[in-house]
Amino acid sequence: MPEGMSGSGDYVHFKAHVPLHHIPVGSNGFKQWRYYDYGPKSVAPLVCLSGVAGTADVFYKQILNLCLKGYRVIAADAPPVWTHQEWVSSFEKFLDALGVHHVHLYGTSLGGFLAQMFAQYRPRRVKSLLLSNSFVDNHAFQASMSWSALISWTPEFILKRYILTGIRDDPQEPQIADSIDFVVGQLETLSREELASRLTLNTQPATVGQLGLADSSITIMDTNDYCAIPTFLKDQVGARYPGARRALLKSGGDFPFLSRADEVNLHAQLHLRRAGVEGAVQIVPQPVVKAPPPKQRNPSFEEERKGEDKPPTTSSEDLKKKGISGNTLRRLSTDSLFPSSLSGVKETKNEDRSIIISEEPSPLDNLDVKKKGLNAGSSMKRLNSGNLFMSNNGSFHRNVDPLGPLGNDLLVSPRVFMRPNGSASSSAVEP
Repeated sequence: MPEGMSGSGDYVHFKAHVPLHHIPVGSNGFKQWRYYDYGPKSVAPLVCLSGVAGTADVFYKQILNLCLKGYRVIAADAPPVWTHQEWVSSFEKFLDALGVHHVHLYGTSLGGFLAQMFAQYRPRRVKSLLLSNSFVDNHAFQASMSWSALISWTPEFILKRYILTGIRDDPQEPQIADSIDFVVGQLETLSREELASRLTLNTQPATVGQLGLADSSITIMDTNDYCAIPTFLKDQVGARYPGARRALLKSGGDFPFLSRADEVNLHAQLHLRRAGVEGAVQIVPQPVVKAPPPKQRNPSFEEERKGEDKPPTTSSEDLKKKGISGNTLRRLSTDSLFPSSLSGVKETKNEDRSIIISEEPSPLDNLDVKKKGLNAGSSMKRLNSGNLFMSNNGSFHRNVDPLGPLGNDLLVSPRVFMRPNGSASSSAVEP
């Protein structure tokens, strides 16, 4: 199918949300009506009938727009039939199968002609007519087609070529050009029998008789630019229904329901209102959001939580009862920050300083030191003293080795270092 409206977002949305139905009619059930039915079922429907080249899909813009306003729209394609009476009978069976008795008909070109024929033979079922680029007599089409008697025997490609000759192919404005492309794409989906049936109904001599419908229930909506329907045929429609409402579109071509969809939808809505049809008000109930009930609080639980949140406090009287003095408390605080479990340090009280550090034998005995190649003298004292440093208040505390008790095992072996004056020095650690 050609690009354009067929690839537009509206048509994709339409195909995704509006299903295509089939209803068999007749005794054998081989003939089926294809149709779209969308909108509230409580409203009398507007049934759309296309011309020779169109299908039910060409009215997708009317379905999307009018149904949102509460109207019911049915777009239908008839099965192959060969006489006007057969079409009227088949359409009546189609409505019976849907359970629809009263209808409002919107027909364009051949669809408008068949809508008038149905209103003539079934006057009680038609409440109003909306005609667009239609006619009341088709003798002119028979005269222009000399081989009309051979339509049923004509190959499909010749039938399509004949239909396309009636569609203007010169440059058009974008909306009209898109509408032509869309209808041509729909024409490609029709079978040879469907094409032959439509051309037969379009050329079979017939004239619409007197309708039992008042002119006030008819709206004539024609385009004022080029159209495949000759102007004199459209004028005959206006002369037949002088009291009908006229809606003239300045432009739109053969398919204003696509190229001028907004105007067509507006006139269709006004037509239905004049016929006494109002869109159903669809009230969607909003869900009632109830506030959650307040949680029941347990007073005892709240008091328990408050008790847990309080930080533990220790008064000076409690410390005195436990025999803890100020110096001891400071020592305990120092131990918590710098644990003495990893060091060979002895801590004693003094009046001048809070902690005095004295050396004790290292956890490494002389044998282990000798195995590591270290002197037990000044090198070892130097290592031990390197683990301690003095604080600002004059007290010593341990610089804990992050490697733990095994940190002494990672000592480097004696190496030779060059002093700034050029002399060599050997030491177990770097100066």
